[in-house]
Amino acid sequence: MGISFFLLLICFFASAIGSICGIGGGVIIKPVLDSFGIMDVAAISFLSSCTVLSMTAYSVLKGKLSGKSQIDRRIGFPLAIGAAIGGVVGKQMFNYIASLSPDKNKVGAIQAAFLLIVTVGILIYTIYKARIKALHITNAAACIGIGLALGVMSSFLGIGGGPIDLAVLFFFFSMTTKAAAENALYIIFFSQTASLISSLVTKSVPDFRVYHLLLMVAGGILGGIGGQMVNKKIDDKTVDKLFIGLMVLIICINIYNIYQFTF
Repeated sequence: MGISFFLLLICFFASAIGSICGIGGGVIIKPVLDSFGIMDVAAISFLSSCTVLSMTAYSVLKGKLSGKSQIDRRIGFPLAIGAAIGGVVGKQMFNYIASLSPDKNKVGAIQAAFLLIVTVGILIYTIYKARIKALHITNAAACIGIGLALGVMSSFLGIGGGPIDLAVLFFFFSMTTKAAAENALYIIFFSQTASLISSLVTKSVPDFRVYHLLLMVAGGILGGIGGQMVNKKIDDKTVDKLFIGLMVLIICINIYNIYQFTF
């Protein structure tokens, strides 16, 4: 009962913050659950991806029905297509690396190390982004290529995309914070859908308890609802501060996870 409530709580708050910042929530769920060792890394990656998918599905649908969506389909759609392909490739990469070693802790350590490097880079960029000249790419082929890279990284790390997507949208497409957040959720939805389909088709779904999945998905959807409500009431500067604080927290958790999985 305690574990079930903990899963619901983590997914709710992670998805709420993820919805506000446009990071999906998986970048919080994955390292936090890894740090507590509740289940093996493959199950955590899969359940985290399912939770992120449920939250982004709600957010994208809500934005479309409201008629106030800031998704730029000229850029967002080719990015999403690339991310979907990348999601499948990233999932296969994870399965391959996991098959090389019976020690699941090594896989967890590799994921934590990569996520740490990516998060530090994104934190540095976010702090100094006002001094860095952003690009404004509109070429569809370039968008697909960028989306492919995003999908591979997010699916392999089991985080759904999150801060990686945001940083890319800031730099390559000159988006504002809130526009980037909404477009990031749109991209994450496609990459996670493709990753889930790939797991089902290749029969590589790890063992897990169904009620854990239901609780995490419920937490993801409820968090998405709460996050959308908060997002409407705060400005871009507040979102940026929340994002930076979150990156610092994730860096600390990943340092702990690397130590935990290695020693």
